Amino acid sequence: MKMSLVVEGLRSDVVSVGELGDDTVAAVADRIAELLGRSLPSRILDLLSDVAAELSAELPEGRVEIRLAGDDVALVHVHDEPVSVPEEGAGDHGELSARITLRLSDGLKSRVEESAAREGISVNTYVVRTLERGTSVTTARGRGGRGGNRLRGFAST
Repeated sequence: MKMSLVVEGLRSDVVSVGELGDDTVAAVADRIAELLGRSLPSRILDLLSDVAAELSAELPEGRVEIRLAGDDVALVHVHDEPVSVPEEGAGDHGELSARITLRLSDGLKSRVEESAAREGISVNTYVVRTLERGTSVTTARGRGGRGGNRLRGFAST
């Protein structure tokens, strides 16, 4: 599906409605159409992400992924391979079977990819390691470990 065709079709419909009124209505419709043109692609992807997640939950095997190639958007069924032993140093979590959908800014995604490449590991392994490090510090603090005896806040006398 070409996302631009859907967006342009909706924009055109709004402009057409604006033409039914006077110049003020037409100007407002043009502004609304412009705003829709900017926000609709991300809203469409959010909707498709939810659809893919719901479909994946209903499938007996595999999952549904959203694939983007330029302006083309496709929902694709992917057969899952059995999960292998995690890469060395990925932590003590047995088989990696839980899945989350993570949305990142382009800048953050690039930094994650660069960091993973610098360490010579996959992006997935890098993210898992980073999450494990972050949650182990939080857990240690919650048990009175590192940082557990510090007070934070404001006081007045």
